[in-house]
Amino acid sequence: MPSPTLEFYFDFISPYGWIGAEQVGALARRFGREVRWHPILLKMTVIEAMGLPPPLQTPLKGAYMRHDIGRSLRYHGLTLAPNARFSFPPLNAARAVLWARAWAPDRVEALVLSLYRAHWAQARDISVAETVLDIVASTGLPRAAAVDALQSDGFRDAPKAVTADAMAAGIFGSPTLVIDGEAFWGSDRFAMAQAWLETGGW
Repeated sequence: MPSPTLEFYFDFISPYGWIGAEQVGALARRFGREVRWHPILLKMTVIEAMGLPPPLQTPLKGAYMRHDIGRSLRYHGLTLAPNARFSFPPLNAARAVLWARAWAPDRVEALVLSLYRAHWAQARDISVAETVLDIVASTGLPRAAAVDALQSDGFRDAPKAVTADAMAAGIFGSPTLVIDGEAFWGSDRFAMAQAWLETGGW
């Protein structure tokens, strides 16, 4: 039987993850499903597990990606701030999402999109806890509860645990959408993922 959820894996350092995040909610609603949001750490999957250099530092590929990121965002109607940082620690943002996932699952999409837009479109520093907490509050979630969560031992290592579980399931990139066990890596696979949902696979 089909799962009632779509599993969405993403890292805030990935602008392609932002493109996917902007689309996945509508895709899920169209097919009567819900999104399960999994913030992962590409540092663990790409650099540590796969032994690859950061993509933007890879000869030839890095220069192409810097051009393609802006082009891809514009294609999807998204704006890249000129001073947006391409490298930053996403742990506080990931912790906030995992806290919201447990506290108020119906608010997670709004929080993820607000965090993505804050970083990539507004060049706000979502590596900083105070910035993340301001964004949490702006989505109507209780800031005080989020403060406690971000400082707690229970959430400190939660993003690493989520990433370890993702790798055990064969997930390595952002964004990755999993539909009934079928993984689609990349924001450019969303049309294929939609067709998969429409047809039940092939």
